[in-house]
Amino acid sequence: MSLSEAEAPIQVLQETPDWVLCVKPAGLTYQDLRNEHGEVVQDGLISRLKRELDCPLYGVHRLDAMTTGLMLVAKSSSAANRLTTLFQKRQIDKWYLAISDQKPKKKQGWVVGDMLPSRRGNWKLLPSKTAPAVTYFISSGLGDGTRAFLVKPYTGKTHQIRVALKSMGAAILGDVRYNNKSKCLSQEERFSGRLHAYALRFEWNDQEWVFKLAPSEDFGGAVLQEHLNGAWSKPWELDWPKWKET
Repeated sequence: MSLSEAEAPIQVLQETPDWVLCVKPAGLTYQDLRNEHGEVVQDGLISRLKRELDCPLYGVHRLDAMTTGLMLVAKSSSAANRLTTLFQKRQIDKWYLAISDQKPKKKQGWVVGDMLPSRRGNWKLLPSKTAPAVTYFISSGLGDGTRAFLVKPYTGKTHQIRVALKSMGAAILGDVRYNNKSKCLSQEERFSGRLHAYALRFEWNDQEWVFKLAPSEDFGGAVLQEHLNGAWSKPWELDWPKWKET
């Protein structure tokens, strides 16, 4: 994803009277970026989409600046409250794709633990489970030294997937916060972290909505595309385990 693509109009995939489903490009923040004087120096996704659609909008979940893919935005405060409640009750299923150039400690399974703020805006995973971040993933090698991950977060913590994969020894490719190999990337490459919001499923007004959006072809190459056309084409039909709170 180039800087020019990040500046292009936000793509809308679905619009209803209550919400908009859009495609978040890499490099675009959720909120406006402000300088030390509180002045806006770069519009975030919500501000840009408000301007482009010319209607009020309310955020209900966030994607990090490096993350691409599907994002829901409410069109009223009442719809925002309903969607927020669905997210909190884990009634909106989400699946993400990620690429790492490091070998994970295990090829699939749970990553569960409390998350604690660390230095410079980073987070770290703890062994305790008081109010844990809960993630399950499966993975597959792509044959070029990288590995693709299909990830289902059961909670919605800040940097959850990025920290979960780092804790498995497989930090996301291009993640300048959590992948030490990525700290020497160029400015252009810093907008291309390999994390993508791939699919969503939820019920709204007695109708089931299911959405899927494949990443760009350069995200994971031809082998990943084979997975997305095959075993990973309908992630909601895979046998994801249930999380049992203790």
